[in-house]
Formats: sequence, structure tokens, C-alpha cells
Amino acid sequence: MSNLINIPTAEQKLLFRRMMLIRKAEERLASDFKAGELPGSVHLYIGQEAVAVGICAHLAASDYITSTHRGHGHYLAKDGDLFAMFAEVRGRSSGICGGMGGSMHVADMSKGIIGANGIVGGGIGLAAGAALAAQLDGNGAVAVAFFGDGASAQGVVSEALNISALWKLPLILVCENNGYSEFSPTKAVISGNIADRGAAYGVPSVAVDGNDIAAMWQAAHEAIDRARSGDGPTLIEARTYRFHGHVEGEAGFLKSKYRTDEEVDERRDADPIKRFAAELVSRKVLDEAEIEEISREIGASVDDAADRAVNEPWPDVSSLESLEVR
Repeated sequence: MSNLINIPTAEQKLLFRRMMLIRKAEERLASDFKAGELPGSVHLYIGQEAVAVGICAHLAASDYITSTHRGHGHYLAKDGDLFAMFAEVRGRSSGICGGMGGSMHVADMSKGIIGANGIVGGGIGLAAGAALAAQLDGNGAVAVAFFGDGASAQGVVSEALNISALWKLPLILVCENNGYSEFSPTKAVISGNIADRGAAYGVPSVAVDGNDIAAMWQAAHEAIDRARSGDGPTLIEARTYRFHGHVEGEAGFLKSKYRTDEEVDERRDADPIKRFAAELVSRKVLDEAEIEEISREIGASVDDAADRAVNEPWPDVSSLESLEVR
């Protein structure tokens, strides 16, 4: 993590805490799903925390993000409310979308979180529109579209690259390449290097180790500065890995495994949180006891939020007649 020295010490601690918050929240959802307590499936972000946190560290509430079906990490990285997220996943009226969206549609317009999206690549066009709105408003805001390697084959990626290059939109396209498009290895369904696709449109592009928080932070810093300065879009391919499956409970309907346990165990050696913790200790930013205390403290806050959500009321049927977008 050679670029870690570029990040102020106080911010390094905040980045670690935010990554740990995402990990603990997702682990709690995994546990609740396994216990049969959730009303639907969840797609977890475990292993990819450095991507969302590295990008969103540079964003304000006035900036926009669009997300994917694997959206809890993006939501929390941009300061989404933890309790409201758990309540939403459980379909409760106090959820961020009134319990009407569920896991794949967490959103908070007041914080620029335009929303997660169950449609593959569905957020990319929305982010391009938000970038255009920001440009017209002249307020210096930027828009970030998070999408997966599978979505990189959608035509809207080319369309967004083309129009944002022509109009110099403040758009950052972040492809989270976790090696698998649902249950298919990326190399079996995606041709070439995703980062290379920006070159055809003259869009600055970079492939980054998505498990290295310092590398993600630096790439985001440069891309977002460029966008705010009026110099147009950037494509970032964040090469990462998800430790859980495409969706929780997939073993119940898949006839065979699409990746080996050995592969997953090997990739855990590059766990972004463990890597970051080791670097923080090495640089004497935190010690082992402080790391443990942060883990315990955040775990307790996650459990408190999740436990409170359990007892929240379900939406009233009459609320369907008066739904409002927050």
C-alpha cells in the first residue's frame, strides 16, 4: 500500500472504520438469512469493501452514486443510515424506502444515493443523467456509477462513455470486477480487459487492485478531481473478489459449484480489511488492541441496529396510495 502515505492519518482511521462497518453489517445479514429471518434473498458485498469506501471517501452528500443488486456496501460507504437499511431489508415501514424496496433497492436521495438496482447495468444511465444535471447546475457535483463485470457487456456502458466524453460530463464509471458474472467466470463471458474500453472514446481509464484501499483512494481522488474540474469522465476497473456467493442460499438451487473452496480460501489472503489492518499496525496508526476494539464497537452497533429493525412495524396497506420518493 505505497499510496497510504498520501492519505491523512485521521482519514485512514475513518476509512478502516467504514470498511469494518460494511463487513459487520453484511455478516449480520448473512447470519439472519441463514436463520431464515429475512423475507427475501441478499447479495452481499463481503470482500469488496475497499472499492466503495475508497471511492465514496471523496464524495459529499451533493454528489450522486448509483448502485447494483449488491448495493449495501455502496449505501453505507456514502453514509447511508444503518438502521434504516436493516429495516428496509426486512421490509419494515421505517426502512429507507418505507419497506417497499427491499435489499436490492436501498436509496436515499437526500444523500445523493440514487439507488441500488436489480437490473444489470440499470444504474449507469441514471448516473449519466445525474452527471448532466450536475453540469447544468454548475455546482461542482459529480456522479459515480458502480456496476459489475457482467454489466460491462451492456450497451449502456458504451453509450455512457460516448456521451460523457462528448459533453465532458462529471461521471466516474466504476466497474467492480469480482471475477464472476453471477455463476460464470468473467473470462468466459467478457472479452478483453474492461479498463481498455475507455480508450476508444478518449476516456482516461485505469485498472486498480480493488482490494487495496490506498490504490482505490488514489484512483478515485484523481478521477473525481478531473470530473470536478470540468475535464470529463473516467473509467475505473476495480479488480476485486467476493467471498460469498452471488446470492445467499445459492447452494440450495445450484447443482454444482462454480468455484472451488480452495480458490476462495486462497483469495481470502488478499482480504482488503486484513490487508489494511496489517498496514495500519505496521505504520503505527493503530495497534492490535485498537483494531479489536473497533471491531467490537462496530459489531455492537450493527447488532443493535439489526435487533431494533426486527421489532419495527410492517408497512400499512393504505401507504400504497400515498407513496413518496424521499
